[in-house]
Amino acid sequence: MVGHGFSGYERELRTLLSGEPSSVRSYARALPPEERSEFERLIDEPFLVIRGAGSLGLDLVALRRELAFPIEVKASASPVIRFTAAGGRANAQLAAHREAVQKVGLMVLYAYRRLGLRGEESWRLYVAGQPPERGVLGLVCRGLPPVDTTASGNGVLRWEGGMPLSRFLGRVRYLSARPRSVGG
Repeated sequence: MVGHGFSGYERELRTLLSGEPSSVRSYARALPPEERSEFERLIDEPFLVIRGAGSLGLDLVALRRELAFPIEVKASASPVIRFTAAGGRANAQLAAHREAVQKVGLMVLYAYRRLGLRGEESWRLYVAGQPPERGVLGLVCRGLPPVDTTASGNGVLRWEGGMPLSRFLGRVRYLSARPRSVGG
């Protein structure tokens, strides 16, 4: 069941990353304290999140300081999303995303919302393409698991292989923290 009520999950991720207090607290309430704290930091350190409707087909773009993340949102109750569904449209989209961002040195993140989970984080992240060799974006993306590819070259998202959103947020916060000057 990919795409059912899809705009609601896109909106959920957008309000979380934007640091909307009621959304962040509502989502984080059921999580363990270590995961909850990363979400609560979003209230004071949000991303600027833009809905990415248009010909490129990206769902969201999250911006903060020197970081920009085009994001494709997927949702399913299944532990695996195969990009061969819907006539392979997701495979064509994945190839187009990789080509578009490679030209400008960005990375597309795939956000997988697992439906029906209770008591654990329901968002996992993956990266599509080869991370840049330098910069904060490269450091952040090198720690993300890639969108898997089958032997026949089709994209696959495996829930268990994804990075929990809270861990990604902690990584972004740690790697993009500005060094503080001594004595000031």
